[in-house]
Amino acid sequence: MPVRRTLLIAALAASLAAGCAAVPGRITWPSGDSAPSQAASPAPSPPATASAPATSPPLTPSTPAPSPTRPPLTAPEAARAMRAWVSAYNATLRKPRWWRQNTRLDALFIEGALHEGVLERNHEESGQKPGHKPIALTGAPVIYLPRPDKQPPNGDWFVARATYKDTKGRARPHVLAFFRSPGQAFRLAVATPIHWGRRMPKPLLDADGYVTDMDDDMAAAVAEEYRNFWNHEKKEGASGYRLAKDSFSRKAFPAVYKGLYVRFAGHGSIFGFRTADGGSFFLFALINSSQSVNQVLSEALLVPKGGRTIEELGANWFS
Repeated sequence: MPVRRTLLIAALAASLAAGCAAVPGRITWPSGDSAPSQAASPAPSPPATASAPATSPPLTPSTPAPSPTRPPLTAPEAARAMRAWVSAYNATLRKPRWWRQNTRLDALFIEGALHEGVLERNHEESGQKPGHKPIALTGAPVIYLPRPDKQPPNGDWFVARATYKDTKGRARPHVLAFFRSPGQAFRLAVATPIHWGRRMPKPLLDADGYVTDMDDDMAAAVAEEYRNFWNHEKKEGASGYRLAKDSFSRKAFPAVYKGLYVRFAGHGSIFGFRTADGGSFFLFALINSSQSVNQVLSEALLVPKGGRTIEELGANWFS
């Protein structure tokens, strides 16, 4: 989770003209805030987000209602899909200068995860070795899957917790969110390692083992609070939520040279669920632009039951 100050100049200079210029998924811009003048290319929307709360009435646990156009996604299928993605990712890393081909990036990543290619382009231009390493999963991934009737009509999503080595070679739990459009393979939307000493919360499951819907209003407020914190010298916003004093973001903020800092214009899709103890878990990426993604902050967050403090379970800043 290093703050990559040495790469900021290169990130600002990279116009991404060689590719990765259009985010293939929808970016959720906070209400009351303007999106960049050039919108992202139209594409199917990923999972239910803060600006697009689910409106269908909940069904009883014994009567799931999958889309009539596709079968419901199951947890074993999601686990296999993640392993297939890891295999495709590892195979791509063996191809020379893989980060220079849009088709390779688009086959693996969506939304803020497209920063993976940007990072390697910066490495190349600054004479560094590629920073990505093959993923070797340790054990079986844990899948967090919404009910079939809660999946958006234009695709499926799931969150996974998996253990593999981080960029420094240390075995570490990570949390990742994947989305697929009908007829397509799953792609990575956001991922971050879990902070040392922190754990993923247990989800509140229904009778069939599916995670319970997150609070969309809370998700929007939490994402906006983080965006406000990083965009302004004023450390708190008007959402009513507050960052925990020991969070990575609070510690990293003083180390960032703001003269080279790119403001976050919005965030990607918010993935999340209610926790077994009554709290809420959220996973999303703050993004500096919907067109040229060259600065991304991925966040895995917990809001305890009845609380207004945002606890940071994981974070990863790429620029």
